[in-house]
Parts: sequence; C-alpha cells; structure tokens
Amino acid sequence: MRKRTGPVILQSLMTAWGKVSQKPGRGLSIPNLITLARILLVPVVVWAITVGQMRIAFFLFVAAGISDAVDGFLAKRFHMASELGAYLDPLADKALIVSIYVSLGIAGTLPISLIILVVSRDIMIIGAFLLAWLVDRPMKVRPLLTSKANTVAQILLAALVLAEQGFGFSFVVVSRLTMVLVAVLTLLSIAFYLAEWMRHMNSFGAAH
Repeated sequence: MRKRTGPVILQSLMTAWGKVSQKPGRGLSIPNLITLARILLVPVVVWAITVGQMRIAFFLFVAAGISDAVDGFLAKRFHMASELGAYLDPLADKALIVSIYVSLGIAGTLPISLIILVVSRDIMIIGAFLLAWLVDRPMKVRPLLTSKANTVAQILLAALVLAEQGFGFSFVVVSRLTMVLVAVLTLLSIAFYLAEWMRHMNSFGAAH
C-alpha cells in the first residue's frame, strides 16, 4: 500500500511554520494573518450592506466565519497559538459583529435600541479593561460563558437578517425571538462582566 505522504508533509510544514513564527522577530503566524484578513473584510461587508448588496454581505459574513474556524483549528492543531492571536481574534470578531449591527441598524433592518445595547456593552467592557490597565491592575482576556453564548446569538441573528434581506427568506418569528435572546444575553453579559470587574478590582485592594 502507498503511504499517505501528502498529509504528513503538510503537517510537518505547518508545524515548522508555527515554531518559526513563535520566535521573536520572525513575523506573524498563519492564524494571525487569517485573523488580520478577517479584520480587512470589515469595511467591505459594511460597504455591501450600506449599498444594499445583502447577498454579497451574507457570503462575506460566511467566509469570515469559516476563516475564524480555520485559524482556530490551525492555532490548536499545529501549535501556532500566540499572545497576539489571543487579542487579535476577539478583536476581529467584535469589529465584524459591531460593524454589521451598526450597518444593519442604519439600513433599518435591526432595531436601533438593540444596536445601542450591543455597542454600549462592548464599549463598557473595553472601558473597564482599559481602566483596570491604567490603574496598573490589568485583567486577563477571559471570555465568560454568557459572553460566548451572546456572541453565538449575535452571529445567528446577523446571519438570519442578511439571509432574509439577500435571498428573500422569511424568518420573522425566529428573527424576533433571536433579537430577544440577544438582548437578554447582552444584559446578562454586562452584569457578569461588571461583577467580575468589581471582584478583580476589590481583590487588589484587599491584597494591599
């Protein structure tokens, strides 16, 4: 029987690239480059939504989701995980989701109240992390379970709305229920992050 040398060679090359990219001064890893490409997709998706090209926006959104799965797989499978990637990946996700929500709100396909809630939540979390860092009490980037569930719900809602607008599908009931779910999870996420932030800040006060 012939040996399957192709996958073995590919795995060896990817592992070698991962080891090289982790060394100081050797550049970005492949997962980081994929994440950066996802960030560069953001203005294109915003353009597609604002000019009414919802099908293009939908396919770009799907491509971004696939790229997110691919860079996560490569980082874990070929040991390419890095501290930079830990910051870039959630940044890319948030940049894409918030931009899509704001664009859909401007287009009138999502309630402005929901947009304000989603954007305000992210601003509050970023502000809390920055404040902790400024007072020399930095917090680790550690997504909570409610935050992960919220992100999944936000992605589902964006996909539903883009599919409705781009292909004429009718998901009225599902979309409205998902909007309610996003709102509830966003509020819960704010509450849990606030509790975590206060616990973190108080722990420093108790230690000193």
